[in-house]
Amino acid sequence: MEENKMKNYIKAVLENMPVGWLSTTTHRLDIYDEQLAKTQFLEQFETLFNNNNYKASALSKLPTAYDYIRLGHPLSCLLEWVVAKLHDLKPENVISFSSKTVPILAILRKNLLDNKNTQIAYIGELPECFDAEIVKSVYGYAFDLNKVETMEAISAYNGSTIFISQEDKIGTISSNPNIDFFINIQSHLGSVLLVNGEHNNNNNNNYISDIQHVRRRETIAMTPANALVALKSLLEHSSLENKNSNVETNKALVLSAINEITSTTTKALVSSSGLSIQYAILMGLIHDALEKHKGKAIKIIVPPNCYGGTNDQARRVAACIDNVEVVDLPVDGNSDMVQSIDTVLNKIAKQDAVPYIIAEIPTNPRVEVPDLQKLKEALSATRKTETGEIAIDPVFILDQTFCPNVHFLGDDEILSTVRTISFASGSKFPSGGQCTAGYCVGNKKTIALMEKIEMHLTLCDNEATDFQYEILTKQLPSMKQRIVDAYKNTREFVNFIKETLPEAKINFVSEELAEKGFTPSVFSLDLPTKGDTDEEKETYKRGLNLKLINLMITEIPNESKFCVSYGQLKGCYWTIPATSTQGTTKEGDKDYIVRASLSPNMDLELHKKVFSKFVESI
Repeated sequence: MEENKMKNYIKAVLENMPVGWLSTTTHRLDIYDEQLAKTQFLEQFETLFNNNNYKASALSKLPTAYDYIRLGHPLSCLLEWVVAKLHDLKPENVISFSSKTVPILAILRKNLLDNKNTQIAYIGELPECFDAEIVKSVYGYAFDLNKVETMEAISAYNGSTIFISQEDKIGTISSNPNIDFFINIQSHLGSVLLVNGEHNNNNNNNYISDIQHVRRRETIAMTPANALVALKSLLEHSSLENKNSNVETNKALVLSAINEITSTTTKALVSSSGLSIQYAILMGLIHDALEKHKGKAIKIIVPPNCYGGTNDQARRVAACIDNVEVVDLPVDGNSDMVQSIDTVLNKIAKQDAVPYIIAEIPTNPRVEVPDLQKLKEALSATRKTETGEIAIDPVFILDQTFCPNVHFLGDDEILSTVRTISFASGSKFPSGGQCTAGYCVGNKKTIALMEKIEMHLTLCDNEATDFQYEILTKQLPSMKQRIVDAYKNTREFVNFIKETLPEAKINFVSEELAEKGFTPSVFSLDLPTKGDTDEEKETYKRGLNLKLINLMITEIPNESKFCVSYGQLKGCYWTIPATSTQGTTKEGDKDYIVRASLSPNMDLELHKKVFSKFVESI
């Protein structure tokens, strides 16, 4: 009876859900409490459930479940809630993934760091993409494989037992207490992980937060479109059918479009998110180094104030692999990227280590571009080890999200002779904010490396979904024109702010750089402050940041939004990097400034009017 009530309610919710539950990737930060991610949404949803209230107006007032859609969203939360209800579990014990293998890797990572044994039990075959030998040799994870006839045949084990089910029903579970983790794999949707037993979620063994962090950094939650399919299957007691689609055609179109945009001829790779592709790049490069430079230290060189996900992911990889270390690379503000790269590479050459550099051009949030000729020279310089041998040349991993249209890699382009791999977050300009997919492409000097990267993208099952390919097929062709139009709006708004509030410091590209093709549509704003001490000045400025953002989103609710995005199809997005994109960055490296991103389609005159109102108020 209770199960029927729940299912009938969910059916009504799906019929009345806000359109944004399926289509929005840009979550609002003004109705989001990070400490209560998922729980706040579900607590208020439970209240609606208990009152049998499924009105669209009530559903649209629910708080933001996660700050990024790749971490989770209303439909992934509902799927997890329904599975939990069906098996008398807490919703936090159910975690959905777009990937089939990353939930396994998440548990293996936790147990590696806790020095705990792991057994992977399965019936029939392991997922095709799970390469046990590479998981052991490259990722450094240890585990035992146990092929069984039934779930009930799994006996007690000194450590954690994972059971992998590849049935066509979501949420299969057994009463066998010897199983700690159930992973239900759905070939075209992803997977659902169920954490079994209180002992796996207490102060000593907090698996849930660690698994969630892997989903946050190395993959994504099951996508809204796939979570909806999974929910309908659960409600209708039906098997999941792998529907035919135009995915191969769409994939070919997307890869061709990326080559055209980046002026390259090498094979591009498309992933479920920007961080998914970055993880594949790192693991592919580490795999290559382990084979070609046995025993040598691997250095991941990362700006300390860059996007928190990039920074955090690199450190998480280094924490798991003995000879991998993160090295800071100061790149903007008072630091020059080229000078920093030259200094760091000279030091690493002396150590005879393998250098991998991750950097954004333009930088985020200061929107700075280095001298590209000097950058090429610094990356190309022949360096010597302490013993006088030629040092290993670096691989430059270029985050091009802000300006994905600039040509770095093609024949005769500035970085064509340096081993360079460019990547971009597809939730920005490539999709116009309509999906989270990301992509990477290398120059001709990285063809062998790209093969390794593809191997790890496949192993982690982090390739873009069919629906993501479909969205990119529609949006990529118009990307270059959208970049031009959005830049025009941004330049006009920046010039207006300079006239209206000349004492503010604006970080944006110069007219000269724009003529060279660097036309981002994001700028950062360091507002003027007052006070007798540094602390008073900082407190005043931080309050002013929020005052500006709140005025914009209140006065222009249909266009201005408090969230993290860039390259959106319409509107204007505002954020404070220190409290959003730099979430895991060290406190001293955070930027408590306003970052705004403008689109090609917005009421610029109204935004100017409201900004003038803000200036008058201070």
